[in-house]
Amino acid sequence: MSNLHEECGVFGIFSTQKKDVASLTYYGLFALQHRGQESAGIVVNDDGIFSSHKDVGLVNDIFKKDVLEKLGQGEIAIGHCRYATTGSGKRENAQPMVVNHLKGNVAVAHNGNLVNSYELRLALEEEGSIFHTTSDTEVIAYYLIKERIHTHTIEEAVLKAMDKLEGAYSLVIMSPTKLVAARDRHGFRPLCYGITSDGSYVVASESCALDSVGAKKVREIEPGEVVVFSKEGVKSFFAEKKAPKTFCIFEYLYFARPDSEIDGCTVHEARQKAGEFLAKSFPIDADIVIGVPDSGLDAALGYAKASKIPYEIGFIKNKYIGRTFIAPAQHLREEGVKIKLNVVKSVINGKRVVLVDDSIVRGTTSAKIVQSLRDAGAKEVHLLSSAPMFLNPCYYGTDIDSRDHLIACNHTLEEMTKIIGVDSLGFLSVEDALKISGTDGSQMCSACFDGKYPTYEPTVAAHNKLETKLSELKK
Repeated sequence: MSNLHEECGVFGIFSTQKKDVASLTYYGLFALQHRGQESAGIVVNDDGIFSSHKDVGLVNDIFKKDVLEKLGQGEIAIGHCRYATTGSGKRENAQPMVVNHLKGNVAVAHNGNLVNSYELRLALEEEGSIFHTTSDTEVIAYYLIKERIHTHTIEEAVLKAMDKLEGAYSLVIMSPTKLVAARDRHGFRPLCYGITSDGSYVVASESCALDSVGAKKVREIEPGEVVVFSKEGVKSFFAEKKAPKTFCIFEYLYFARPDSEIDGCTVHEARQKAGEFLAKSFPIDADIVIGVPDSGLDAALGYAKASKIPYEIGFIKNKYIGRTFIAPAQHLREEGVKIKLNVVKSVINGKRVVLVDDSIVRGTTSAKIVQSLRDAGAKEVHLLSSAPMFLNPCYYGTDIDSRDHLIACNHTLEEMTKIIGVDSLGFLSVEDALKISGTDGSQMCSACFDGKYPTYEPTVAAHNKLETKLSELKK
């Protein structure tokens, strides 16, 4: 509800026999739709021949029955659903990216964000490379192909290319005979693999996508690891460069689906734990606890359990509204037309309410939600965020690209309380946020909260700034 977005979700499947890998990839992407709603694509490999389809929109809108039938059966497939951080949401930036080269074909799908994509791209263009997109995935593809021409295997090429890439990247890569999964050496973004009952291997950003196709999770892909799936079985390799693991804490707080398991902890459990920490830090005399759908619900439940205050459903979210929903015109909004989220007035009227949201970024959405509770008769509204204050931009795949619009960067807690219109306001501490997965937090990235970046800060970082920078060079 805070208009935060993560870059994308990736999926791949390898089978030793021909099967309907296109449909299985479709189901996997459908399970990962929450990670990106701007565009989606699938590439199918049938005896080394690649067939692909990608477009802007939601997975269900892009892949109708006739499209999946045209993609046909095959042995390998990879898929991608995208939200743009580097590169705009135009169709040409949709993934997976397919490249034909001297030694055959390769398809690449990427989740994350490189911090050195601008410098790498300039270096390639100075050598004569021609780019068709503004996505950093094309930069990854170029370096992969450069290495592939001079190596014996696709996995060797991936390992060599990884030495040049800085930042966040979880990759699924398809060659004519192999499916390759790779994760950056910090392990910013999640990536795991599983196996189906017929022996097919499945790779996905989250375990919920494995569940959707009947695959049993085997394990996470480790930071800096390259896993190769082929008719010879499963092989694992590690990049030469090492770095401390710094997994994005916001995957637990917001991005990942509650039913996904990451590093042995379900997201649902982690969010409940965040709510429990909030209850200890902010004991409030209230009548009910409610959450903002969807990511705030688990934390609200955790707060209610720890505080012994009754948990209630305070909002009903229209589940049939996708990204393509046409918002009401201004005059209709002013008349109070509410389509996406509506208050259950009988629950709220006359109550002192603890409202738990997953995060407070700009504050504008929070103010509207709070006002809707006031209009429904709430006596008091106490807003708690199950994420700490956002004080810094993220360079690893979240669309927080500057401090300009972050409410916590420009206002005191007292000022924020007045702007949002609540009786009290509280945020989860960074220390508690790092503990929600049951660890000490030493292997988590919390840079958007505390400014401790695991890598150097990029020279070009703002959303769509790459396009602006490149166009300036061409003038």
